[in-house]
Amino acid sequence: MLNGVEPRIIPRKEHGISRKQISPNALRTLYRLHRNGFIAYLVGGCVRDLLLSRIPKDFDIATDATPGQIKRLFRNCRLIGRRFRLAHIHFQDEILEVSTFRRAGLPSDEPDAPEETALPHRRPRHLKDEEGMVLVDNVFGTPEEDALRRDFTINALAYNIADFSIIDFCTGLSDLRQRLIRPIGDPRVRFTEDPVRMLRAIRFAASHDFTIESEAWQAICELSPSISRVPVSRLYEEIMKLFLLGSARPALGLLEKSGLLAAIFPGLTDWIQGNGHRMQVLLANLEWFDRTRLSDTPSSPALFLAALFGPGLEMAALARHREGIPGPQALEETCAAFTKEISKIVCIPRRMTDRLRVVLALQRPLRKMPPRRPASIAARPEFADALAYLRLSSETRKEYRASLEWWDAFLKNYSPPEAGEEVQAEGSVERKGKRRRRRRRRPRQDAAALTAEPTEKAEPEEEAV
Repeated sequence: MLNGVEPRIIPRKEHGISRKQISPNALRTLYRLHRNGFIAYLVGGCVRDLLLSRIPKDFDIATDATPGQIKRLFRNCRLIGRRFRLAHIHFQDEILEVSTFRRAGLPSDEPDAPEETALPHRRPRHLKDEEGMVLVDNVFGTPEEDALRRDFTINALAYNIADFSIIDFCTGLSDLRQRLIRPIGDPRVRFTEDPVRMLRAIRFAASHDFTIESEAWQAICELSPSISRVPVSRLYEEIMKLFLLGSARPALGLLEKSGLLAAIFPGLTDWIQGNGHRMQVLLANLEWFDRTRLSDTPSSPALFLAALFGPGLEMAALARHREGIPGPQALEETCAAFTKEISKIVCIPRRMTDRLRVVLALQRPLRKMPPRRPASIAARPEFADALAYLRLSSETRKEYRASLEWWDAFLKNYSPPEAGEEVQAEGSVERKGKRRRRRRRRPRQDAAALTAEPTEKAEPEEEAV
């Protein structure tokens, strides 16, 4: 019991979660922890999704075993993390995340685990910066304390392997039925502790078609500029989760309304500001992107970047070209400026920005009718993303549809080069093999020497006998 409220226990017969829906590796891990005397729960999004009859993306486990005890119990365990110390259990086809129950800590908290008392110079277990963002949070606690330090009520549900019951530590089941995203505690405090929770609220609202509770929405709108305090690498990971799961279009709309889009992508916001048509183009692009994702087509991060930033980058490159800069150079300079500007807030890997640049550069030969050396273009590793972007562009630009139809017809009879083959500039295929030695040419002689009559060396005259 915490704060005078008893957790609600829902027995197995009153909920619809079956062990057949749970990963076998997760069940093995839960059972081993339980057999060794530890509490073991499935927690977080997997319990939420199971109750919604959705397939969980992953299965997270929480326990009262410390990271060191977990590592000793599982030979396939690796401990990771500085901000949150976690255990990763490695299986052949899956990695499970196991965390120790934690509680909301204070900066004065001292190490409380017996195995750590002998390390007087160990880093603090709980630490916030001057603005209230949590930097370190490794204060162990009870299951109730762990649930109430989570972000939203719908993520504070737990599945107990001991009796297969569901434990609701706050109002998770009620909010789940109302399809409501409600932070646990004061929204402003919770979003200040970890600004990424604002993006997570947007993601759950977009992917599950939930509504963000009104007080929480107001807090997001007020605190949206604070998202820039998140480390740039972590922000990239969260943005990819937000946009690559099949709900990019509603996510973009919520980001724009809340002010988070302006805080994360100020250049993109300036481009669409006051121009409803440009925003509609981006929404149409992401709607197409979502359809491909829901049809089980692999979602490429580079294609997403092209769908979101491509129209603006192409327009900026065209403006440079009209000032007299050659087209390829104009696009190169535009993409370089974009990469430099966006890296101040979001650390997009260099390989992704390079691939984005090539995808946009290939639009010119793809749109040209008839294209030159189509087999050479089709053999490029970026061709699939470039053609997908052409297909996406044809949804809003009718003049590109003829080019798309030509490429669709071409690909029906096109066979990509096999391993060991190389496409030449003209489109012919040459098989790679043992390199033939070139015949050594004779050294060139002077032209005059080749045309002159051969001369013989004068011989001495013989004496008469």
